[in-house]
Amino acid sequence: MPRPVVITYRVFSSPAEVAKAAAELFTSSMVSAATARGTARVAISGGTTPKAMFALLADPAQPFVNEIPWDKLELFWVDERCVGPDDAESNYRMTREALLSKVPLSADRIHRMEGELPPEEAAARYEATIRNSFKLEGAETPTFDLILLGMGDDGHTASLFPHTEAINEMSHIVVANHVPQKDTWRITLTWPVINQGREVAFLIEGTGKANVLHEVLQGPYQPDTYPSQIIRPASGKLTLLLDAAAAAKLPEPSNGIGTLELN
Repeated sequence: MPRPVVITYRVFSSPAEVAKAAAELFTSSMVSAATARGTARVAISGGTTPKAMFALLADPAQPFVNEIPWDKLELFWVDERCVGPDDAESNYRMTREALLSKVPLSADRIHRMEGELPPEEAAARYEATIRNSFKLEGAETPTFDLILLGMGDDGHTASLFPHTEAINEMSHIVVANHVPQKDTWRITLTWPVINQGREVAFLIEGTGKANVLHEVLQGPYQPDTYPSQIIRPASGKLTLLLDAAAAAKLPEPSNGIGTLELN
């Protein structure tokens, strides 16, 4: 049975407002984590919305770049395409160009997935990187301070695609996932790791996401068909930052904030 969770969804009039809210969440989470534990660990996704958020985080005209404790931040990725770091499809490349080349985050605190390696090797190496960074022992699972996710128009999140083997993976931190519908491999954190995050948030935009988001949140529980449904954090709380187009088929929020209780 799925774990009960309370979903808070915030609806904004434009993608630009979603990006600003995401930048505020990123900053506040990193400040809180660094204050509480001395280190702030975040796992990020690729895509259009994170790119806009990264641009805000790096913009000297915005407050974020000076508020974030870069010397205490450890940056990881939720997933990656099996391409090199300079490939146009690389999540790492997008992040480097939009954010990393413009902020004072040292190279030893940037932990990229090595998409240029054979998929299984890349996954094993990234799991080792996480284990070493978090100083995990045995079957311990890492607890990221913040995990930022997107959702595809097929209901996938991270690189957990519908009807792929990674949906059933519970023993690893990172896996290589073959995605037949795209005839490719991806490297991804597994859902138990995502669910262990202290804060987990989806950033979702666009009319093309409205129907699938409705099914994910209000339809029957079918995680093989809609893998985003399997994201139910152990904290019992999940945040969604949405533009009005993506939220069109959800219950009308009060003052831009709505809640759903999923059992």
